[in-house]
Amino acid sequence: QVQLVESGGGLVQPGGSLRLSCAASGSTFTIYTMGWYRQAPGKQRDLVAIVTSGSNTNYRDSVKGRFTISRDTAKNTVYLQLNSLKPEDTAVYYCYARMTVTGSAIQGYWGQGTQVTVSS
Repeated sequence: QVQLVESGGGLVQPGGSLRLSCAASGSTFTIYTMGWYRQAPGKQRDLVAIVTSGSNTNYRDSVKGRFTISRDTAKNTVYLQLNSLKPEDTAVYYCYARMTVTGSAIQGYWGQGTQVTVSS
């Protein structure tokens, strides 16, 4: 059993910052890719940023230069620093990890989501 536990969401004014964290715990596992997706009301879940086991990163165009993804391999944790936040960044942010758990094939796992609201 693997769990991804997110923290750090909240309400922030436009132009403000937040830092999201997501820690993986549970069974013995090997993590390959970790990342963040977001889903606004009535919209599909979209990729925000992703970081590979080799520390290569990729961002959706609308957050480039404002968001930074990082990873602490020793802690099985991924972070997302959100700066210069805009109202259109409002969404539930989901942590994602692609990993193998002992005895199983590689698959994706999701966190429960954390709400980010950008409003004055």
